[in-house]
Amino acid sequence: MGISQKASRTRAAATPLSRRIEPEELLNLYRTMLQSRQLDDEEIRLKKRNQVYFQVSGAGHEAIGTAAGYVLQPGHDWFYPYYRDRALALQLGLTPYQQLLQAVAAAEDPLSGGRQMPCHWSSRELNIVSQSSPTGTQYNQAVGCAEGGKYIASKGLPLKAAPDEVVLVTSGEGATSEGEFWEAINVAANKRLPVIFLVEDNEYAISVPREITTAGGDVARCFESVPGLSVMRCDGTDLLDSLDSMEAAAGHARAGKGPVLLRAQVTRPYSHSLSDDQVYYRTREELEIEKNRDCLVKMERHFLDSGLLSEADLEKVRKECLALVRKASEKALAANKPDPKTCTANLYSGRDPESPLPDSEARAPGGGEPIAMGQAINRTLHQEMDRNEAIVLFGQDVADASREAILGECKGKGGVFKITYGLQQKYGSERVFNTLLSEASIVGRAIGWACRDLKPVAEIQFFDYIWPAFHQIRNEMATMRYRSNGQWSAAAVVRVPVGGYLTGGAIYHSQTGESIFVACPGIKIAYPSNASDAMGLMRAALRMEDPVLFLEHKHLYYQGYNRSNDPGHDHVVQFGKGAVRRHGTDATIVTWGALVQRSLEAAQGISRRHGIEAEVVDIRTLVPLDSELIRNSVRKTGRLLVVHEEQKTGGFGAEIATQVAEECFEWLDAPVRRVASKDCWIAYSPPLEEALLPQVKDIEKALEELARY
Repeated sequence: MGISQKASRTRAAATPLSRRIEPEELLNLYRTMLQSRQLDDEEIRLKKRNQVYFQVSGAGHEAIGTAAGYVLQPGHDWFYPYYRDRALALQLGLTPYQQLLQAVAAAEDPLSGGRQMPCHWSSRELNIVSQSSPTGTQYNQAVGCAEGGKYIASKGLPLKAAPDEVVLVTSGEGATSEGEFWEAINVAANKRLPVIFLVEDNEYAISVPREITTAGGDVARCFESVPGLSVMRCDGTDLLDSLDSMEAAAGHARAGKGPVLLRAQVTRPYSHSLSDDQVYYRTREELEIEKNRDCLVKMERHFLDSGLLSEADLEKVRKECLALVRKASEKALAANKPDPKTCTANLYSGRDPESPLPDSEARAPGGGEPIAMGQAINRTLHQEMDRNEAIVLFGQDVADASREAILGECKGKGGVFKITYGLQQKYGSERVFNTLLSEASIVGRAIGWACRDLKPVAEIQFFDYIWPAFHQIRNEMATMRYRSNGQWSAAAVVRVPVGGYLTGGAIYHSQTGESIFVACPGIKIAYPSNASDAMGLMRAALRMEDPVLFLEHKHLYYQGYNRSNDPGHDHVVQFGKGAVRRHGTDATIVTWGALVQRSLEAAQGISRRHGIEAEVVDIRTLVPLDSELIRNSVRKTGRLLVVHEEQKTGGFGAEIATQVAEECFEWLDAPVRRVASKDCWIAYSPPLEEALLPQVKDIEKALEELARY
């Protein structure tokens, strides 16, 4: 049903596809449309019997979805569908049985293993990238996927790609209100990427009509003046018109002429979902008029008017298709339910790179001058990009210069903190490039690249500006492996300068907030405090199969106290392995980032004055956390002080304190204490900043009080 399609179908032809297609093929396409509608009806039937737990239909979208699946090539082209694309998924090769396995949440569900609600399509074999529920997040990912495909083809990498591939991304008209829609079109048009933006306009975003969501009520009209973008329209209720329009769109994109925005006007005969009832906001007259535009009615009318089929023939086809759907339904209902013991399976890959050397040996003094942490990260990126051509790096201002011709005259930028300096000049603009100023676009595109098994390194210029990308990080990057039951991963590295202690940063250049990302299962988080660890953790992140949020404290980039001799090309710091920076017997300080040095200074000071010996534990990664190291230290010292830069209320220190209280209560000789920033934004004035951030004296005071308890 679509697996054996040929590329020639999308090449320009003098005769429209609708006039070339054989009657038998047309009948098969009608079967796909009909089966799609019957699957919706079957799920509704099962929902009423509590055998399906949610239902959202693709009714009214069958013609354009079937046409798209017929024109494009599964396993060759790439697909970012949305929940109304049942017919597209069927035509590409996802069977009724597979779709119903997801609906009944079976263990054998090949789309998600019972993790996703119905109509969330996914297939590694067919290049259907795992779909999520948020609207609009797929746009930037599709653009990244197209960029990644072009890169693979240009470099001849041994990864799945084709020079003439097309990326199809679909949505309803309501989702085009998302800012990420414009961001994606902007990049695709600017780079002439082979992306088809198929907008299936059924007039309603749940209950909100399109004249409310879209200026002028026509999203295509809004983008007609975008350079590099071809805008097309079609009657998405007419299979023949849909076939011709999809062939034209695919031919345009495949020929390297750039992206296409295709607006297909469709209907929505059923409510948004079974949680909605459209009779509350649509009149009987409107719904009655829409019935005559139903794509199935139109297709049946075409068969009857052309004499290709009789009413008896159509009834026979209906019964045959329904019998197949019911058989698939019975089989799906008999399938096993997921084992509760597997509820967290495929959250992470379970394959972290390990250090070939003991940590103490890797940190031993070597030859040459010690390097700063910023230099260490830069050097590691150079070394790993030499080693792995799949690594690409992008973000705002990360390149030396977007206009390469000026590099003979200008030195080049290489990032606000010079961490990426020289990388573009060495590896070229295909591998190191600047992006538009949009954090959601940066991370979304990185997810698209990562789904091609490439290794994107995306930079968010300051942690304070990461929030537009939070949607992509939490709902997409973190969930990709889990929601696809291990089929897909989004193993990108997101580099983020973070923190204060640099005067002048103020409210929007000095914040931390790592605890918010710790609450996103599926992402690993590194937070190095010195040059050697930065190298080892970055190398691990670049060789890892899981997404990583790599937090780089700005104050630590070029300090003298945290410099290290280069530990070599093989130095890897394993995630989830903390380090004892100072041994002690009277109290444990658990800390990370910029507070490691301040904790060491406080421990040394209190040792000199009071003879109190504090052990300082640098956790190095927050996810995974080395809880065993913390427990062992607390069991030895009997006291715990958690020190961190994030605000105290809700900070990650609270989680560490709670774990110790739960697991080490009988070893504690005093209550767990915390030293952290005040629950306030970091201010511009140096005296105010100093008062807001934890200082050495604050740590010393807390240690004294803890020791006296």
